[in-house]
Amino acid sequence: QVQLVESGGGLVQPGGSLRLSCAASGNIFSSLTMTWYRQAPGKQRELVAGITSGGTTSYADSVKGRFTISRDNAVDTVYLQMNTLKPEDTALYYCNARHGIADYWGQGTQVTVSS
Repeated sequence: QVQLVESGGGLVQPGGSLRLSCAASGNIFSSLTMTWYRQAPGKQRELVAGITSGGTTSYADSVKGRFTISRDNAVDTVYLQMNTLKPEDTALYYCNARHGIADYWGQGTQVTVSS
C-alpha cells in the first residue's frame, strides 16, 4: 500500500512560480512511476508530467519548457517545479503512483494563478 501526500499549492500571480511536492510512504518509492495530473473546474483530469523509476520524464505540450518534474528517492518525494505560471494552469493538482497494476492517488493540492 502506498500513501501520497501533496503540498506546495497556493495562490500565485501570472508569471510566478510554485513547487509542488508529493511525499510517498510504503518503502517502494524507487520502483514507482510517478505522475502529476490536474483537474480544472468543469474539465477532465489531464496528465501534466510523469517520471519513471529510471528517471525518464514526459510532459504535456501545454507545460513543456515551463514545468519540471523530478524525484528524490532518498526522501521518497516527487516534485513539480512550475515556472511562468498562467491563469490556465489553475487547477487541483494530484499526485499519482503506479506499481504494476496498482494505482494510488493523493488528495490533491490547489493551484490558483490570478492577479
